[in-house]
Amino acid sequence: MRKILFTLFLLGFTFSNAQAPEKWSSSDIYSEIQKLNFLGSVLYVAAHPDDENTRLISHFSNEVNARTAYLSLTRGDGGQNLVGPELREQLGMIRTQELLAARKIDGGEQFFTRANDFGYSKTPSETLEIWNKNEVLSDVVWIIRKFRPDVIINRFDHRTPGSTHGHHTSSAMLSLEAFEMAGDASKFQDQLELVGTYDPKRLFFNTSPWFYGGTEAFEEADKSRFLTFDTGTYFPMKGLSNPEIASLSRSQHKSQGFGSTGSRGKQMEYIELIKGEMPTDETNIFDGIDTSWNRIQGGKEIGSILTKVQENFDFEDPSKILPELLKAYHLIQDLQDKHWREIKTREIKDIIYASSGLYLEAIADRASVTPSEEVTIKLEAINRSAAQVKLISVELVPNNTTIEPAENLDNNSSWNENLEFRLPENADFTNPYWLKSEGSIGMYLVDDQNLRGLPQTPLQNKAIFKLEINGEPITFEKPILYKFNDPVSGETYENFKVIPKAELNLHEDILVFNSSESKTAEITIQANQADLSGTLKLKSEKDWSIKPAEFKVNIAPKGGTQTFKFSIFPPEGQSEITLNPVLETENNNYDQNVISIDYDYIPGQNLIQKSKLEMVKLDIKKKGEIIGYIAGAGDVVPEAIRQMGYKVDMLNPSTINANSLKKYDAVVLGIRSFNIIEDLKFQKKQLFKYVEEGGNLIVQYNTNRGLVTDQIAPFNLQLSRDRVTNENAEVGFNLPEHELLNSPNKLGSSDFKNWVQERGLYFADSWSAEFEAPLYMNDPNEEPSSGSLLVARYGKGYYIYTGLSFFRQFPEAVPGAYRLFANMISLGK
Repeated sequence: MRKILFTLFLLGFTFSNAQAPEKWSSSDIYSEIQKLNFLGSVLYVAAHPDDENTRLISHFSNEVNARTAYLSLTRGDGGQNLVGPELREQLGMIRTQELLAARKIDGGEQFFTRANDFGYSKTPSETLEIWNKNEVLSDVVWIIRKFRPDVIINRFDHRTPGSTHGHHTSSAMLSLEAFEMAGDASKFQDQLELVGTYDPKRLFFNTSPWFYGGTEAFEEADKSRFLTFDTGTYFPMKGLSNPEIASLSRSQHKSQGFGSTGSRGKQMEYIELIKGEMPTDETNIFDGIDTSWNRIQGGKEIGSILTKVQENFDFEDPSKILPELLKAYHLIQDLQDKHWREIKTREIKDIIYASSGLYLEAIADRASVTPSEEVTIKLEAINRSAAQVKLISVELVPNNTTIEPAENLDNNSSWNENLEFRLPENADFTNPYWLKSEGSIGMYLVDDQNLRGLPQTPLQNKAIFKLEINGEPITFEKPILYKFNDPVSGETYENFKVIPKAELNLHEDILVFNSSESKTAEITIQANQADLSGTLKLKSEKDWSIKPAEFKVNIAPKGGTQTFKFSIFPPEGQSEITLNPVLETENNNYDQNVISIDYDYIPGQNLIQKSKLEMVKLDIKKKGEIIGYIAGAGDVVPEAIRQMGYKVDMLNPSTINANSLKKYDAVVLGIRSFNIIEDLKFQKKQLFKYVEEGGNLIVQYNTNRGLVTDQIAPFNLQLSRDRVTNENAEVGFNLPEHELLNSPNKLGSSDFKNWVQERGLYFADSWSAEFEAPLYMNDPNEEPSSGSLLVARYGKGYYIYTGLSFFRQFPEAVPGAYRLFANMISLGK
């Protein structure tokens, strides 16, 4: 699917969903010069994407001009997804790009640790037991040592374990420990081969009235260690207030439904000093810290030059500052302080590039290639200023293909050249680095220390342009991209990707068998090279039978496909296996599929992973034949219901009525339906009438905030934030003889084994006498909750509310989840 490219200009702010090159205005250049002249840095620390305070990040980046970054310990893999069906690792990929989009807007940088968001945790002790505490702590120390912040700000309070998400408190606790350890050479000594020790100056907690339970308690709090400042600044050059920028940034968290409306006027923020010396100026976190060029040896002359650059900046002709910028650039290369030399070199090169009107581009003639394949790269270079610019050479990496034009770039006269570029046979696939190796439930496996903390895989395929500007040698790196003209959107960019020579794509990731009858596994092989031939094999395991065991494959054209059908025969008893198809060729074996994640607001991404087919033989019975499903916030439940043997119709909630629903044995509402479907505010009456006339309505979990209606059931039913996060928590039967637990499948404790991530969430905590609660469950040291599954007879039919996480269990082929859901559908039949 091609992307839709959209660009919104807001007086200096440019937002784009794809990899289009940034093009700075004069206002942007001036803002970057201000940041170039500030040598201070802030690191904001929290647990998840969307935890960050974008008002503070924007304030420090755009008002204070500090180098500002957000360290999110996780990539948010354990959350829910409002934009599509992706969960777990794929959701983490989406949320990573959402954070990068947010940072482009508020001006911050982005870091992560290897911690895997395994879902909601009630205590930091549980969190740090599932995470490898020492390894996550080492990542926080590593990022502090690399980023070298003067100030660290925690989003959460390390002193209040158990009062919020365990990940939240853990982020503050680990930040506090890392603050003390980063400067200690005895801690994580292996890092010191790559980076030096470092002591941050101050550690704060970003507090607010919310943490005190309300405004009244906050007003009475001891504020002797507080810094208070206004983040409501208006930026005339941007045409936006700081809170407006912050809301645009926060609104990038689309998968979590965090769209935010901007505000104007004063916006007070409060930070409490936890470690370090209290500033004398209680509105300035850098008070007493030299943030000028004087803080580094050899910086005084650079600062003097750049102060004049800032004072003499010409908004109509930014190129006038080039001679002085090039002097400063030359001096920066001689700095002994490696940290500041690298940072300020990157910053001033970007300013030189924009001020000179340079445009350098490397465009591939296709979006993706395979290792050892040759591709044509169209090179373009143009100088749009009076500066003397000479293009010395262009080198394509990897493989170091080089051209040396040694050509002067006259003002506004472009240079173009096509260059043939062959990727090496061992070229890495374009894939998230943290997903290349299999990790654990709590940690990603990343062996390369230099990759740890990075938001995404470093640029692999690039063009290195070597130039001389007014005689000063300077090099610019540009990504190799793919570009095409969309009839609607015009010029559209995509990432250039390296993919396997063959893809093995399964039509179904899971096959569920509820009888001895066979099912068909379809595998489509896509040839990403010409003349692909070999043998496709799908080997049986245990008592499963597969016919045939192999197929011969011959695909002549590049991009061609062939589909093969294997008949799978299950064993007699309940069984679960995972099969990995493989294509064996003369030179290589191929066993990977390519999952494309493509939304119009973030760059397209590929996840390349081992192709696998989950197969489950269930001891399962069902009643009824046809199900109506109203899609909620993205889940795979409809497909799971089909796998059980039902026919599923996807329903348009705006057109349903009780009469049209009569043909369905059950109607199922997807997760968060009453949160996101406005039509249900009115159509609930039709759903309840359907139940009253003999229907079976199953409502999956909704959050208790943001419901489109207060009446989600025909009787009183109140939702809460109650949940059971331990997926192994004991499940008890309040009503062991209840039909839901006995018909058509008799359930027992074994049906609640091997659940993943959690039991459920957003349980009901108050309900009328008409409801029955067949189950109870609880996390350790908590009282049992019976709100996970409620059923009420209404007229001739049944209404069911469940907070159980079927949407997580079905993709993992959890047998008991299928059996319980079959009973829910079959109720009353």
